[in-house]
Amino acid sequence: MPLSAPTIVLTGATSGIGRCAAIALARQGANLVLTARSQARADATVAIIKAAAPSTRIDVQYGDFSDLTSVAALGREIVSRHSRIDALINNAGIHAFKSRVTDDGYAEMVAVNYLAPWLLTNLLRETLIRSAPSRVVTVASQASRRAAGFDPRAALIDKRPFSARGSSAIYGQTKLMNIMFSIELARRLGDTGVTANCLCPGFNVTGLGRELWFAAPLERLLTWFEVGNPERGAGIIVRLASDPTFANVTGGYFSVTDARELVPVSPGDDPKAQHDLWRATAERVAAFSRDEDVERDALRCPVE
Repeated sequence: MPLSAPTIVLTGATSGIGRCAAIALARQGANLVLTARSQARADATVAIIKAAAPSTRIDVQYGDFSDLTSVAALGREIVSRHSRIDALINNAGIHAFKSRVTDDGYAEMVAVNYLAPWLLTNLLRETLIRSAPSRVVTVASQASRRAAGFDPRAALIDKRPFSARGSSAIYGQTKLMNIMFSIELARRLGDTGVTANCLCPGFNVTGLGRELWFAAPLERLLTWFEVGNPERGAGIIVRLASDPTFANVTGGYFSVTDARELVPVSPGDDPKAQHDLWRATAERVAAFSRDEDVERDALRCPVE
């Protein structure tokens, strides 16, 4: 990381492991660019960070990750305000327990968990390259193992209804798509000096299951028994974003347990499938980027 205070963009920072990671990075001296939907939650998060690290410079940018036009506007605003980005942490995500389709025509979990970070990363990519050495860290999950054998290009456009019980498989698919995106991104960034890695943060007590009626009492119970402390999940995020040990590591998928490298289930480990998903995604989001260089690069690069 640079000798001066690094600038780190962090999505999903107003709760859970994202907030914990933001606090830890602030204590390390980083300048933070946080994304949020709610000003009230953002204000509360800024107050908590400032209490922990009073000198932290924090820029909050607002956007809705279920709306790709909003994500594109968010990305362009960040680029216009920050000439340097030392790390991008794609942390925002949801586990929807009922099926919903966005105004753009995608399943909500696909839009928020996969398409939004894909688009944001590509809009920030040139700034990351100019800022090299820099890093992209994407929060995935071992829930991706539930997606073994799925067709990622079909999942990209699948809008079939699902039940609360069936939601875990869809969530797992989006997380395996995150892994495939991260590995393909590392390949495409090549010798630019930008690394790309992803991780499983383990089990954390966060707001991810807030749609369930019993989520709040369960969270209180688990917190009482000190189960699922989100600071543990935040720790691996912070390590990948700032630890010198990972300065030259790219294309990896790491566990919260001792930063052990994990192997994604098939087709997540298939370079051709990773490439094909990238191409299919690029075609879907090209209209939102309005950036010819991003579109051109997104659509090239054969499988090696």
